Amino acid sequence: MPNYILSYKSFGENAILIEWPKEISDAVLQDIVGFKNKIHKNIKLQDVIIGYNSILLVYEFVIEKSEHKIVILKKLYLQKEKSESVLDHHWVIPVCYDLEFGMDLEQLSKEKKCSTNEIIQLHSQTMYTVFFVGFLPGFLYLGGLNSILYSPRKATPRLRVPKGAVAIGGEQTGVYPNQSSGGWNIIGNSPISFFDVEKEVPCFAKTGDKITFKSISLNEHKEITEAVNNNEYKMQPVL
Repeated sequence: MPNYILSYKSFGENAILIEWPKEISDAVLQDIVGFKNKIHKNIKLQDVIIGYNSILLVYEFVIEKSEHKIVILKKLYLQKEKSESVLDHHWVIPVCYDLEFGMDLEQLSKEKKCSTNEIIQLHSQTMYTVFFVGFLPGFLYLGGLNSILYSPRKATPRLRVPKGAVAIGGEQTGVYPNQSSGGWNIIGNSPISFFDVEKEVPCFAKTGDKITFKSISLNEHKEITEAVNNNEYKMQPVL
């Protein structure tokens, strides 16, 4: 895998921000994850936060000489070492695209000059990559959206977006893990739970995993919702 030209800069008193070229791609993501794994093995940190094109390294202490830390990081990035195999899972997410949930589906259909069924097919027939998890716990930022479905965020965000809302924002798609405000275009709803603080692993998916959406009916959505509420529904990876 080729090395990228990275940007290193201080970020507050105890953090360093490392930035890659501004593109959403699996190649950049793999390079980010590989460097993150090397950092974890060689440097003790308070936290490491991944973005589409960046890593934020949060140290346990105030950094007095960031230049020295940056030199160490640059040398570490260029070090060749055997990469450890990390198993990436493929998760199939059930989604009901019925207009009861897809409150922006018809408007999106008009804007794209295609039927709602075509939008559903384009959205559900794509393999997505989990680039990182934020801004809410369990919110998966997914890359790979078909360019036909690119749609700008709403000028006026909704104050209440329902839990499980499947939406499109710009070149991304994702699922709101809990009720919140939000400006993405809502096209459906998933009945599963994306974040459970009581579980050993609160969010089942991680950076690098693959996601596909499976279209389900209103009745199937109701059945899965009941199973989730009764702790009878378990997410299992395809791979």
